[in-house]
Amino acid sequence: MFAVPAALRKPIARLAALVVLVAAAACAPVPLANTGGGVSRGGAVPVALLVPHGTADAQVASLARDLEAAARLAVSDLGGVEIDLRVYGTAGQPAQAQQAALNAVADGARIIIGPLHASSANAVAVATADRNINVLAFSNNPTIAGGNLFVLGQTFRTTADRLASYAVRQGKSRIMTVHSDNLAGRLGRDAIANAVQAEGATLAGSVSYEFSQDGVVNAVPEIRTVAETNAADAIFLTANTAGALPLFSQMLPEAGLGPDRVQYIGLTRWDTPPQTLELPGVQGGWFALPDPARSAQFARRFEAAQGNPPHPIAGLAYDGIAAVGALAKAGRGLTRGDLTQPAGFQGVNGVFRLLPDGSNARGLAVATITDGTVNILSPAPQSFGGAGF
Repeated sequence: MFAVPAALRKPIARLAALVVLVAAAACAPVPLANTGGGVSRGGAVPVALLVPHGTADAQVASLARDLEAAARLAVSDLGGVEIDLRVYGTAGQPAQAQQAALNAVADGARIIIGPLHASSANAVAVATADRNINVLAFSNNPTIAGGNLFVLGQTFRTTADRLASYAVRQGKSRIMTVHSDNLAGRLGRDAIANAVQAEGATLAGSVSYEFSQDGVVNAVPEIRTVAETNAADAIFLTANTAGALPLFSQMLPEAGLGPDRVQYIGLTRWDTPPQTLELPGVQGGWFALPDPARSAQFARRFEAAQGNPPHPIAGLAYDGIAAVGALAKAGRGLTRGDLTQPAGFQGVNGVFRLLPDGSNARGLAVATITDGTVNILSPAPQSFGGAGF
């Protein structure tokens, strides 16, 4: 989740942290459960889970329950190691999150999983930076990452890298970007630009739009001009269904930039909510998503245990807790070097690893939409030496 810009500044205490360069390795990820191996040294591993229990927001409260339930499911799945899971409510507020973190450290926590919001994660990381405690937050905002703070959420960089790589392999060499003129849009624009350049393709222009209906409508003529002038063969959109995607998917084809002329690529999920699949303009578009088979398996198990489908990011709590367990089974610690081991971990949504800069990489599938149905074009890699990396 993205916080307001003031909350995005990295604290001095974390800017001074050493960034260790770790090369990617083509080795198998550490599985999350039922892998055997030794138990953690010293008995149960004390882990603090920070979730927004106590918030007045009903939706956030529901998410908090799902995060805790997913974490407890991970604890129950671990064999050969014991996790002493202690849950602390943050009410979704930075000050309460910071106090919860201090309480957790006083209670003996060796690592903190959570909290949810970027501003709260920043506050927690500052409070624990001199305590040798790492924080695995549920945010997907890489601008807060670094030092003792890692983000577990799927980042724009991971998505852009996967899709740009696929696009170039399919012969797309001139890719333009269309992004909202706000923080999320600019972060998405930068991730796309870096990914396109890394793949050796050409950035065929970039058009921003005001995050409003009029802003989208007014941007369409400029998008057409830039696409035609720069001979773009693909348009990479940062928009989602809650924002500008429905309008763009209608108006760009009407302006002569239909899927028959340029390939649409989406930085966000185009399969959620389900009604997005019915939009005529997204048919044939490309987007990335976590490993569908693993995601479906987790969803079934979660619903069987809890009676409701999991929130889309509930799996992050499972991944964080179970990664700790996997390291403990292997006799590893919870230092930055342990957490960023190149092989990564096998998560409930596919393979993932934590990077030395505090962000993460996740194995994603590339999908398209055909007649309202999602079809996988390139499966999610099963390790960091597989296709897609």
